[in-house]
Amino acid sequence: MVLALTASGPALAQSTASADGALLYRERCAGCHEGGAVRAPDFATLRQMSPDRVLSSLRSGSMSTQGQGLSEAQLDHLSRFVAGAAVAENTGPSNGKCPDAVSLAEALAKPRWNGWGANVSQHRFQSAEMARLGAEDVPRLKLKWAFGFPGATRADAQPTLMSGTLFVGSRSGKVYALDARSGCTHWVFEVGVGVRSAITIAASGEGWSAYFGDQRGNAYAVDAVTGTLRWKTHIDNHPAALITGAPTLGDGVLYVPVSSLEEVSGSNPRYECCSFRGSLVALEAATGKILWQSYTISQTPSPVRKNALGTQLWGPSGAPVWSSPAIDPDRRMIYVTTGDSYSDPPAATSDAFIAFRMDTGELAWSRQMTAGDAFTVACTGADRTNCPEAKGPDLDFGSSPILVKLPDGRRLLIAGQKSGVVHAIDPDHEGAIVWQRRLGRGGSLGGVQWGSAVDQDNVYVAVSDIGVRAAAEGTAGARKSPFGGSNSFALDPSIGGGIYALKLMTGEIVWHTPHPGCGDAPGCSPAQSAAVTAIPGAVFSGGLDGHLRAYAASDGRIVWDVDTAKDYSTVNGVAAHGGSLDGPGAVVVDGMLYVNSGYGFFGTAPGNALLAFSIDGK
Repeated sequence: MVLALTASGPALAQSTASADGALLYRERCAGCHEGGAVRAPDFATLRQMSPDRVLSSLRSGSMSTQGQGLSEAQLDHLSRFVAGAAVAENTGPSNGKCPDAVSLAEALAKPRWNGWGANVSQHRFQSAEMARLGAEDVPRLKLKWAFGFPGATRADAQPTLMSGTLFVGSRSGKVYALDARSGCTHWVFEVGVGVRSAITIAASGEGWSAYFGDQRGNAYAVDAVTGTLRWKTHIDNHPAALITGAPTLGDGVLYVPVSSLEEVSGSNPRYECCSFRGSLVALEAATGKILWQSYTISQTPSPVRKNALGTQLWGPSGAPVWSSPAIDPDRRMIYVTTGDSYSDPPAATSDAFIAFRMDTGELAWSRQMTAGDAFTVACTGADRTNCPEAKGPDLDFGSSPILVKLPDGRRLLIAGQKSGVVHAIDPDHEGAIVWQRRLGRGGSLGGVQWGSAVDQDNVYVAVSDIGVRAAAEGTAGARKSPFGGSNSFALDPSIGGGIYALKLMTGEIVWHTPHPGCGDAPGCSPAQSAAVTAIPGAVFSGGLDGHLRAYAASDGRIVWDVDTAKDYSTVNGVAAHGGSLDGPGAVVVDGMLYVNSGYGFFGTAPGNALLAFSIDGK
């Protein structure tokens, strides 16, 4: 009898823990993750995360609101239920180490792609001198090497390339310096929390530094040659604050955008929604000292009303800055675009272009494109207690503003919005609208998501417009609830996608190429959500179907198409597979193209691969 009890005790404890975790998931998580809420990864995606990553998110990450009030045992049970079996994060063997150190000698004389948009105007255009890849060579591109991010379900940090070294962050809490030609690892910097921002490289008094932000509102400077920390500055004390956009550097000052996940926290009916305000923070690049912080909403949130449960609600709030700022050295201005409001009353500076003065941080002017847009994830979840009275429509700007100069000397700021509209405004006349062009139907996951590219004539814009439909469990491509029943969904293969070329001066459509279609592929979406990249004669756009396509800049013909959603043997020995392309766009430098593949989200395909293509392949 004693032997029987000894043997069954652990099994009984494990069964009890699993049941406890399932109950907690149903009570605290399923409403969003199984209820069709935008920005909430589905259960299949959560299942690919390690228990440690889920636990970290519940303790101090994006799900900390849902974890409030739980004991350590309950947090452990919930994280293990969500992640399933305790899968160790594979860090790979050490044979991926480079034999040589990073060299940034004469870096500014060599091909490069620095930060998000390749220049401080955020053009996302790579010149022939820097690309060293002609449009005629694009159809010959083939895989040269692949790198795997351990323990990640998203590869959503765009690479930066400087002097033959590729710098990239990861969801697994590491920043890597890799050899651009071979993919071998020069160094790894342990952040301890996810890094989604692109990295900005610049020379400082101590040498070359790599600047970036993390998912807890910290900005960093790391020695770009050795990977050692130079400084770390916590730039926003709000618990939901994070940095998604790449810092932009000008005249020794680092301009860091601040966004947040309070829009998700607000889905909890007992959460006092909401108190975060987006901001732009200026740091002394050499030391990390905060020079100024300017909020996108000037008013401090104050009590507004109580919800149906008696929870105090606050406002105004929101207007996060998701993307990298554009610098205007001529006018001494910094331009940003903002997201929606999180609570009532909706702010006049959400869903807007904003100009800040470089030297003081003073808000010079703003131009709102969608008024009255207050939204939290509660608006699309099962429990809508904390949905603002405005009820969305959740039409953020996720795209950086692009500063362009026209042949006649006029200047424009251009950005696409989740509304499906591309806006061109005059930065020299307080954002007066010059032209607008609707390209998509728009929505929470629609319109223009992460950014466009410009050359001397056109702006190239990809459209998301993700469609979702109900699906019976067992249907190909359906995402299954862990509790059974009919609450399943699938991406709609008939809705979304396409890319446009618009004339810079007028917004007139030059050409439009629809998505080729998903055919019978289960769970496929034709949406093209990732940022666009251009080189002379060619434009690159990634899709949620996992395909990266190149289009002729002259007429929109598809000239190259590669399916990245597959398994890869990697140079660092980490098991890797590709998935949906979303967030960052392709980076083209010195005859090679780099792209991240994998974006586990609302029904999209997770993955953890960084891929490098060249015309000579392996």
